[in-house]
Amino acid sequence: MNERPPRSRTTALRRSLLLLVVSTLAMGGLFATSAPANAATNQFHGMNWAVLGDNFSKGPLVISGLSQTDSNATVRAKANAVYDDMAAIGVNAVRLPINTHTVGTAWWEAYRGAVDAATARGFKVILTYWEDGAASGGKVTDYAAWNTMWSRVTSTYGSNANVYFEPMNEPHGYSSTEWRNVAAEWLRYHYSAVPSRVLIGGTGFSQDLRDICNDSRFNGTLMSFHTYTFFAGAMTYDGWRSYIQTRLGNCASRAVMTEYGAPMSNGLNYSNASSTDNYVRYLRAATQVMRDNQMGGTYWPAIGGKRTDGGGFDWYSMFSQSGSGTSIDLAVRNSSGRDRVRYGWGL
Repeated sequence: MNERPPRSRTTALRRSLLLLVVSTLAMGGLFATSAPANAATNQFHGMNWAVLGDNFSKGPLVISGLSQTDSNATVRAKANAVYDDMAAIGVNAVRLPINTHTVGTAWWEAYRGAVDAATARGFKVILTYWEDGAASGGKVTDYAAWNTMWSRVTSTYGSNANVYFEPMNEPHGYSSTEWRNVAAEWLRYHYSAVPSRVLIGGTGFSQDLRDICNDSRFNGTLMSFHTYTFFAGAMTYDGWRSYIQTRLGNCASRAVMTEYGAPMSNGLNYSNASSTDNYVRYLRAATQVMRDNQMGGTYWPAIGGKRTDGGGFDWYSMFSQSGSGTSIDLAVRNSSGRDRVRYGWGL
């Protein structure tokens, strides 16, 4: 450069400081791309949209209400009908499953309509890898297939600020050290995934964030946390609050409760603070912890999920589903459950 030398030590100091700022901003990872250490996550008012029968599959993932013969346009139309009814209760985010038998196929080109319909209306989308034929017992067994899948996804949506990436749902087959190494390598390999839009699942069934939280390799990421009654059995309301808060560690401010749920089809009253029902105590406690920590969450599920007792729906599902074709209608199963979930979001 043809810059003249500084005329004084003060001028030189000013120039040095300016160059430091400019060079910092020019570096590959802008500070703005890493999640602030204490950033709240309550911008996620979300639901899981799942496969009826659950997302663990050795085939393509066809979430409830869709058909594998649907075109991209049909998927978008169906998704918009679903999102309209979700938005009516305050939803602004959706967690969608992916696997190696979906991404890169003809069905993926159609399925992407559910992602694109969400982002077009300003919804946040969390794309999460579910254990499939390339995984066994909570571990990835075919890393080449897994990485190929994620490379396609991140190259497509890496620049979309409304799309978030969760490398693996419930990585329970790994020890804490093993999973943290796998997740750190994922971050290194998939560099087009901005760390502040990556959710690293907790250890085990994503139900413990303490080791992830204390690993500096994930300082710039968000964290994915799951909690259910079947992880711990029966507790008092205060016991549930303590149990959940303990497993969040020091990272509640960076955590999204990406799975939590309770029965919505059997008439439980989630507004009853004096209830002795374990599900009521649990959901009230989980949503209180969310509200206390300004955490976001994606309730499990909106529609889809496990068929309870051989029935046609998951009894945790927030909505009953009716209609046909692109005219899908959702109706809230339990208004007190809906209100408690909204309370957890801070609404």
